[in-house]
Amino acid sequence: MCLLDAVVAWDDARIVCQTGSHRAPDHPLRAQGRLGAACGVELAAQAMAVHGALLAEREPDGGRATPRGGVLASVRSVNLYVQRLDTIAIDLTVTAERLLGDANHVLYGFRIEAGAQLLLEGRAAVVLDMALLQQADGPTEHSGDSP
Repeated sequence: MCLLDAVVAWDDARIVCQTGSHRAPDHPLRAQGRLGAACGVELAAQAMAVHGALLAEREPDGGRATPRGGVLASVRSVNLYVQRLDTIAIDLTVTAERLLGDANHVLYGFRIEAGAQLLLEGRAAVVLDMALLQQADGPTEHSGDSP
């Protein structure tokens, strides 16, 4: 499910995308014929994923040898300034900015706007490789040996 129409600009720190998919009557996130503003978090997550893929292409192997998927681990400080996205008549601008991160964790700030109107904003934590995270945490089951 790709909900973004275009990448408008990007660099190492941020990505700006455009979409008109919120107006589609068959939008996959609509519920009871409506597209709630909270669905914008998925648009932001997709922008983050595209940003990660574009950055991976800069790797020496072009990102082919080590493709990595990400998991949206949490969202914080999400503010919704409208109730619905499907009532917005113009295209949406989705911006995600990498605030900090390392090889396996990234914190993004995001916002979605329609022209000059801010529709929603927040922060999202992304884990890039769950297998590495689980290895770092150690075994998840108690073996019965020491306490």
